[in-house]
Amino acid sequence: MDETPDRSSFTRRDVFKATAGAAAVLAAAGAPIIATAGPALAEKGKGGDHGHGGGLHAEPLIPQRNRGMILYSVRDRITAAPDNTGVPYGFAQVLEAVARCGYSEVEFAGYTQHTSILGRQITPAEIRKLLDDNGLVANGTHTTINPATFEQEMDIAQTLGMRNIGTGGDPSGSRYRSDWDAAADVWNDLGRKARARGLRLYTHNHHDAYDFLLDAGPLDANGKPTRSTGLRKLEYFFGLTDPRYVFFEMDIFWAYVARFRHQTYTDRRGNTQTDLFDPILTVAPRTTRFPLFHAKDGVKNPNAGDGYDMTALGVGDINFQQFFEVIGQQNFHHANWENDNAPGGAANPGRSLQQAQLSYDNMSALTIYRH
Repeated sequence: MDETPDRSSFTRRDVFKATAGAAAVLAAAGAPIIATAGPALAEKGKGGDHGHGGGLHAEPLIPQRNRGMILYSVRDRITAAPDNTGVPYGFAQVLEAVARCGYSEVEFAGYTQHTSILGRQITPAEIRKLLDDNGLVANGTHTTINPATFEQEMDIAQTLGMRNIGTGGDPSGSRYRSDWDAAADVWNDLGRKARARGLRLYTHNHHDAYDFLLDAGPLDANGKPTRSTGLRKLEYFFGLTDPRYVFFEMDIFWAYVARFRHQTYTDRRGNTQTDLFDPILTVAPRTTRFPLFHAKDGVKNPNAGDGYDMTALGVGDINFQQFFEVIGQQNFHHANWENDNAPGGAANPGRSLQQAQLSYDNMSALTIYRH
């Protein structure tokens, strides 16, 4: 049994959670937004339209063709050896199961399965055939972004038919501007090469990507700054990189963890300053730099180090309705479900695929109302 609580479906109340407050802030900043439908609009159907929604119509907030998952969430079954559990294993069976869940897209996190399935390792060309056979599209990958191997990685990406090529790590783990400057030079160059081959290069965040730079104040013994102007690392990188060549995949869970973990910094005068990170306000002004998202949910837990415990999509407390509605560009964005902790092991080998189905159902339930 899945031990997650019975909060698996979005309610009518959840559908109307997108707040006017967030939209107003975006409008004041000049950011593009889509008008949200609140309870008052929902009541308009009681008038002369004979209960048909007051001229409103419902659309999926995330178009069916843009609903995906990263295969890392079911890595336990992709890498499993043939067994007698009755649960799918290996790429052929798992991709078939993913398609049955309803997903249209997958993001890769490696291209290997158990060698006992074929007596050798599967090839990217064979994986592509399995994608095609199941009506699935590869929308990205988490691989190593390294100038020495980038051409080879792009070859694999194009064999698999993907539009985006990326990494699960940060361009730099440093808190100093000089290291992010150097990373930007590399990423601009690789992004230019990716674009020449019809690909988009992207980086995926964890919470540390939105920690504050050390870029001010007294220097330490090595000549490094010890305080901050309040500028966050990845937000600095936005400005360094060319929007034609470098893109981003926001992991929504880790972005809200960043909001929980990285709230204060010490300014150049030694004073503690508070600044709350806002994932929505980070994406909305540059929304087309984010073709991909990890739709990863979490239950609030202020006693946990990250402030949230990961769970299936729609079972936690992150407001995906508000997030995707306010950032707009629904047809451009691709949402990949992920739960790092989904694999169930020997006790419940089907758990990751069960969560895949539940998460797809809840992703599909997200709805936007338009006139």
